[in-house]
Amino acid sequence: MSYNKGYKRIDSLVQGGLKLVVRGLLVFFFYLAVLSLCRAVFCYVLAEYLGQSTSWADIQLALASGTRLSVQTSGIMALVTLVPAGLTGLVKPAWGHGLQKLLSGITLLVTDIGFFASFPYYQQFHSRFNQLFFNAVNDDMYALFISFIQEFNLIPRLIGAIAMTVILWKLLQYLWGKCDYLIGQVRDAAKSLHYGLQVLLALMLVIIYIWGRLVIFGGSLSWENAVDWENAGVTKDEFLNEVILDDYQALYRGYRMNSRMLACNGLNFTAEQIKQLAAQLSGKPADSDNLDVYLQREAQGAQIAKPKHIFVIVSESYANWPLLPQYEKLHIADGMKGVIAAADSDYCPAMLPNGSSTVSAVTGIVTGLADANLYLTTMPESFKEPYPTAIAPQMEKLGYATSFWYAGPATWERVGAFTTAQGFQHFYSRGDMPENAAGSVWGCDDEYLYEAVLQGVPQEQDTFSVVLNVSNHSPYTIDLEAKGFPEETVRSALPEELQNDAGLLKELGHYWYADKEMAEFITKIKAKYADALIVVVGDHGDRYNLEKMPGLYERYTVPFIITGNGVHKGLLLPDSAGSQIDIGPTLLELIAPKGFKYMSIGSSLSRNNRMGINYGFYITRDFIGESYNDPPKMQAIPSGTGKAVDMQQLQNYMDAVHSISWWRPKYGPVLDESLLEGRE
Repeated sequence: MSYNKGYKRIDSLVQGGLKLVVRGLLVFFFYLAVLSLCRAVFCYVLAEYLGQSTSWADIQLALASGTRLSVQTSGIMALVTLVPAGLTGLVKPAWGHGLQKLLSGITLLVTDIGFFASFPYYQQFHSRFNQLFFNAVNDDMYALFISFIQEFNLIPRLIGAIAMTVILWKLLQYLWGKCDYLIGQVRDAAKSLHYGLQVLLALMLVIIYIWGRLVIFGGSLSWENAVDWENAGVTKDEFLNEVILDDYQALYRGYRMNSRMLACNGLNFTAEQIKQLAAQLSGKPADSDNLDVYLQREAQGAQIAKPKHIFVIVSESYANWPLLPQYEKLHIADGMKGVIAAADSDYCPAMLPNGSSTVSAVTGIVTGLADANLYLTTMPESFKEPYPTAIAPQMEKLGYATSFWYAGPATWERVGAFTTAQGFQHFYSRGDMPENAAGSVWGCDDEYLYEAVLQGVPQEQDTFSVVLNVSNHSPYTIDLEAKGFPEETVRSALPEELQNDAGLLKELGHYWYADKEMAEFITKIKAKYADALIVVVGDHGDRYNLEKMPGLYERYTVPFIITGNGVHKGLLLPDSAGSQIDIGPTLLELIAPKGFKYMSIGSSLSRNNRMGINYGFYITRDFIGESYNDPPKMQAIPSGTGKAVDMQQLQNYMDAVHSISWWRPKYGPVLDESLLEGRE
């Protein structure tokens, strides 16, 4: 009797366990097949981004490595559907089955939406989902939604994702039906053998153990060979390294990178290290625990007559590459090329943005702080008082009334509150522009912004104005034909395979518009304010290029142009290079009297700055490279002389700029190790 009870208990365990294991394995392999298929389709559709030297063996390696990584993803997806359904099924089997269907449908829908969204995301950012995805929560969500509809075909893509989900969901239900038949056959076969049920139960436990280890360690049985998003890039092709990540792994990468940025986990300098680095940067002895001592500078004496009006134009997506000689036949940058060629202008072609987004440019120019794993526009410290390196209070000390002009809404990234908290006396935004001014959801078109600035800057008062435009940003809504865009001229200059790319032509047309309006604005400024000084810088590059795999220089650099009264060729060092944190000290060294005290991390491009760094790259006039690679990756700049980079000097400079830009806003001026206690 007891034997029969024990046998029945084993039979019950086998029946329940077998159903769980077989269904679990079915769901697991189904999700793995879906993710692998999505990866292959993604690679095929965007094959134009493959490097020229990439071989079929590289593609096979990427697909195989991606499948290994997706073992982990598929296991988690299976658990999401099986665990809640299994627990519910203990109460009532029908409920568990229904919940499993529902959760599977939701999981497939999320997967398919991510798949359809990954194509325009990669085309825009040359990356699968990254930390910028999570920065969007601080952005104008309505404007983003409209951009998705108008520029990235949100509705058709969503319909496609839903249709794909329905097909896959129906297929999964069909396989479930076959699964129940298989479970019965296996169980009956085991019961007919002596100790068959016990052997089958042991086999299931072994399968669960192996399966669990494969999921935990990303397709490996131990942590020594584990694969995750940080070590998955095993090919020499950047595109294939992104192909390896499925959409969930890419989202997790973005989440982790964003979390590190917000928690400052990426910077682990001690207070003593920062003191030594700050002293080395400033050329002062390391004898003070007050960081601001090392940030104090003295101007060497004005290089031009003090201008009455200073304008810093921060131009949306105004990359440097269209200004290069090899793209001159496009004629999309003729306006600013004319400005650069003028006798009262100078130009630095070796300039890096502070970060990969507009808000990084704003924070770099406004505060003088490098992008160092802090989101300054969300930090309470940013709203207490201006940082000592902020540009507006220092320009005010020189007698300038300071204003920030933005074509979009003041609520975007809290830009209105942020800039005024950082010392700007006046802030103007979309609400201050004419009501009938045309534009997109991001703000009014450049021509209306520039007209408002011309009308709003008082002639009799010394003024310093930062002007941030938005027209060269999706959704691209300007009527280019009405503005005179020479579309056929641009089309004929494109490589044959790109001549029918309507989206690219629209993007190039909006660059042309931004360039034309900016050049005309500068002409009007000079006519109205004879002693004006104007600076132009792109907020970031890295949005679109003619090449699918552009070099680092063409992809990331932005122009730095200075023009106006007193400016001349050679005013900037012939081998100058920098980033947006160097704009403030450059202006101050140009106009401030000798001995004027100011605070800065960056340096003047007219005095001593020959190196620029940002969140991930460095640049000189001769080379551009990725900052924290070992060995460092670098590419020669075609117009350079090939002068070697002192890598130790570069490393010290990068560490100094990043560590100071991290410590000062987060912990204040006092270099005290106890402030780091309890940090994440």
